[in-house]
Amino acid sequence: MSRPNFATSFAPYQPPPDDPSYASSSRQATRPWLPSLSAQQSMSYQSGGVPTFNTSQAGGEDVEAEAASSIWETRFGMRVDMLAAFAYVFGPISALLMLILETHNDYVRFHAYQSALLTGPLLLLRIIAALLQFPALICTFFTLLLVVSCLYMIWRSYIDAARNGLVRFQLPWIGPMADQWVAEE
Repeated sequence: MSRPNFATSFAPYQPPPDDPSYASSSRQATRPWLPSLSAQQSMSYQSGGVPTFNTSQAGGEDVEAEAASSIWETRFGMRVDMLAAFAYVFGPISALLMLILETHNDYVRFHAYQSALLTGPLLLLRIIAALLQFPALICTFFTLLLVVSCLYMIWRSYIDAARNGLVRFQLPWIGPMADQWVAEE
Protein backbone atom coordinates (compact mmCIF):
# COMPACT_ATOMS: atom_id res chain seq x y z
CA MET A 1 0.00 0.00 0.00
CA SER A 2 1.24 3.41 -0.85
CA ARG A 3 0.91 6.32 1.47
CA PRO A 4 -0.88 9.43 0.24
CA ASN A 5 1.31 12.46 -0.22
CA PHE A 6 -0.25 15.16 1.96
CA ALA A 7 2.24 17.83 0.88
CA THR A 8 0.87 17.90 -2.64
CA SER A 9 -2.78 17.53 -1.71
CA PHE A 10 -3.13 21.03 -0.21
CA ALA A 11 -3.52 24.20 -2.25
CA PRO A 12 -0.51 26.51 -2.37
CA TYR A 13 -0.30 29.41 0.07
CA GLN A 14 -2.04 32.60 -1.02
CA PRO A 15 -1.15 35.82 0.82
CA PRO A 16 -3.95 37.85 2.39
CA PRO A 17 -5.37 40.46 0.03
CA ASP A 18 -4.84 43.37 2.42
CA ASP A 19 -1.13 42.76 3.07
CA PRO A 20 0.88 45.43 1.23
CA SER A 21 4.16 43.49 1.44
CA TYR A 22 2.67 40.85 -0.88
CA ALA A 23 1.32 43.35 -3.41
CA SER A 24 3.38 42.01 -6.26
CA SER A 25 3.13 38.29 -6.70
CA SER A 26 6.35 38.14 -8.72
CA ARG A 27 8.64 38.88 -5.80
CA GLN A 28 9.04 36.43 -2.95
CA ALA A 29 10.35 38.64 -0.14
CA THR A 30 10.52 37.32 3.38
CA ARG A 31 8.76 39.26 6.07
CA PRO A 32 10.30 39.79 9.52
CA TRP A 33 8.89 37.65 12.29
CA LEU A 34 7.74 40.70 14.28
CA PRO A 35 6.93 43.52 11.87
CA SER A 36 7.90 47.07 12.69
CA LEU A 37 5.36 49.53 14.06
CA SER A 38 5.06 51.46 10.80
CA ALA A 39 4.35 48.22 8.95
CA GLN A 40 1.74 47.25 11.56
CA GLN A 41 -0.26 50.40 10.97
CA SER A 42 -0.93 49.38 7.40
CA MET A 43 -1.47 45.69 8.18
CA SER A 44 -4.52 44.08 9.66
CA TYR A 45 -4.34 41.38 12.27
CA GLN A 46 -5.33 38.85 9.59
CA SER A 47 -2.10 39.52 7.70
CA GLY A 48 0.17 39.30 10.74
CA GLY A 49 -0.22 42.70 12.41
CA VAL A 50 -0.68 43.01 16.14
CA PRO A 51 -4.39 43.45 16.92
CA THR A 52 -5.44 46.79 18.39
CA PHE A 53 -8.69 47.57 20.09
CA ASN A 54 -11.04 50.48 19.36
CA THR A 55 -9.41 51.07 16.02
CA SER A 56 -10.35 50.10 12.51
CA GLN A 57 -8.76 50.51 9.11
CA ALA A 58 -11.51 52.82 7.92
CA GLY A 59 -12.35 54.98 10.90
CA GLY A 60 -9.33 55.13 13.20
CA GLU A 61 -9.84 55.59 16.92
CA ASP A 62 -13.29 56.41 18.19
CA VAL A 63 -12.38 59.02 20.80
CA GLU A 64 -15.95 60.09 21.54
CA ALA A 65 -17.11 56.54 22.24
CA GLU A 66 -14.19 55.93 24.58
CA ALA A 67 -14.80 59.21 26.43
CA ALA A 68 -18.51 58.38 26.78
CA SER A 69 -17.75 54.95 28.22
CA SER A 70 -15.11 56.26 30.65
CA ILE A 71 -17.52 58.63 32.42
CA TRP A 72 -19.48 55.62 33.66
CA GLU A 73 -16.42 53.67 34.85
CA THR A 74 -15.48 53.56 38.50
CA ARG A 75 -12.43 52.17 40.22
CA PHE A 76 -14.16 49.04 41.53
CA GLY A 77 -16.71 48.63 38.73
CA MET A 78 -19.63 49.76 40.88
CA ARG A 79 -22.56 51.88 39.71
CA VAL A 80 -21.88 55.61 39.45
CA ASP A 81 -25.32 56.64 40.74
CA MET A 82 -25.04 54.48 43.85
CA LEU A 83 -21.56 55.73 44.72
CA ALA A 84 -22.53 59.37 44.24
CA ALA A 85 -25.58 58.90 46.46
CA PHE A 86 -23.51 57.05 49.07
CA ALA A 87 -21.25 60.11 49.39
CA TYR A 88 -24.12 61.85 51.24
CA VAL A 89 -25.34 58.95 53.41
CA PHE A 90 -22.97 59.31 56.39
CA GLY A 91 -22.06 62.94 55.78
CA PRO A 92 -18.38 63.85 55.87
CA ILE A 93 -17.36 60.27 56.72
CA SER A 94 -18.79 58.76 53.54
CA ALA A 95 -17.58 61.77 51.53
CA LEU A 96 -14.03 61.23 52.76
CA LEU A 97 -14.33 57.51 52.05
CA MET A 98 -15.43 58.20 48.48
CA LEU A 99 -12.62 60.71 47.97
CA ILE A 100 -10.05 58.17 49.14
CA LEU A 101 -11.40 55.11 47.36
CA GLU A 102 -12.88 56.43 44.11
CA THR A 103 -10.09 57.90 41.99
CA HIS A 104 -11.42 57.34 38.45
CA ASN A 105 -14.84 58.96 38.26
CA ASP A 106 -15.23 62.74 38.40
CA TYR A 107 -18.99 62.58 38.96
CA VAL A 108 -18.55 60.59 42.18
CA ARG A 109 -15.66 62.78 43.30
CA PHE A 110 -17.70 65.95 42.67
CA HIS A 111 -20.53 64.68 44.87
CA ALA A 112 -18.05 63.58 47.52
CA TYR A 113 -16.55 67.09 47.66
CA GLN A 114 -19.99 68.67 47.67
CA SER A 115 -21.12 66.32 50.43
CA ALA A 116 -18.11 67.20 52.57
CA LEU A 117 -18.70 70.92 52.02
CA LEU A 118 -22.42 70.62 52.79
CA THR A 119 -22.57 68.18 55.67
CA GLY A 120 -19.32 69.14 57.41
CA PRO A 121 -20.40 72.64 58.48
CA LEU A 122 -23.98 71.52 59.22
CA LEU A 123 -22.74 68.72 61.45
CA LEU A 124 -20.31 71.09 63.14
CA LEU A 125 -23.15 73.57 63.83
CA ARG A 126 -25.25 70.76 65.30
CA ILE A 127 -22.43 69.61 67.57
CA ILE A 128 -21.69 73.19 68.74
CA ALA A 129 -25.41 73.76 69.41
CA ALA A 130 -25.53 70.62 71.56
CA LEU A 131 -22.32 71.46 73.45
CA LEU A 132 -23.41 75.04 74.20
CA GLN A 133 -26.80 73.72 75.32
CA PHE A 134 -28.90 75.71 72.92
CA PRO A 135 -32.66 75.25 73.26
CA ALA A 136 -34.00 71.94 71.99
CA LEU A 137 -35.86 73.68 69.17
CA ILE A 138 -32.62 75.01 67.66
CA CYS A 139 -30.87 71.61 67.99
CA THR A 140 -33.85 69.94 66.33
CA PHE A 141 -33.77 72.53 63.55
CA PHE A 142 -30.08 71.83 62.83
CA THR A 143 -30.72 68.08 62.90
CA LEU A 144 -33.64 68.37 60.48
CA LEU A 145 -31.65 70.69 58.23
CA LEU A 146 -28.82 68.15 58.09
CA VAL A 147 -31.07 65.14 57.47
CA VAL A 148 -33.34 66.81 54.90
CA SER A 149 -30.43 68.28 52.93
CA CYS A 150 -28.68 64.90 52.87
CA LEU A 151 -31.82 63.09 51.75
CA TYR A 152 -32.45 65.65 49.01
CA MET A 153 -28.86 65.42 47.74
CA ILE A 154 -28.97 61.60 47.81
CA TRP A 155 -32.07 61.75 45.63
CA ARG A 156 -30.62 64.42 43.28
CA SER A 157 -27.28 62.66 42.73
CA TYR A 158 -29.03 59.36 42.05
CA ILE A 159 -31.63 60.85 39.68
CA ASP A 160 -29.15 63.05 37.82
CA ALA A 161 -26.97 60.03 37.07
CA ALA A 162 -29.83 57.76 36.09
CA ARG A 163 -32.07 60.10 34.08
CA ASN A 164 -30.02 63.13 33.09
CA GLY A 165 -26.75 61.55 31.98
CA LEU A 166 -24.48 62.58 34.86
CA VAL A 167 -25.58 66.20 35.07
CA ARG A 168 -24.03 67.72 38.19
CA PHE A 169 -26.54 69.45 40.44
CA GLN A 170 -24.60 72.26 42.12
CA LEU A 171 -25.64 73.80 45.38
CA PRO A 172 -25.12 77.57 45.66
CA TRP A 173 -21.58 78.59 46.71
CA ILE A 174 -20.27 75.10 47.45
CA GLY A 175 -21.18 73.46 44.13
CA PRO A 176 -18.87 75.66 42.02
CA MET A 177 -16.14 75.18 44.62
CA ALA A 178 -16.48 71.38 44.44
CA ASP A 179 -16.53 71.55 40.64
CA GLN A 180 -13.34 73.62 40.65
CA TRP A 181 -11.59 71.14 42.98
CA VAL A 182 -12.48 68.25 40.71
CA ALA A 183 -11.22 70.15 37.67
CA GLU A 184 -7.92 70.93 39.40
CA GLU A 185 -7.17 67.27 40.20
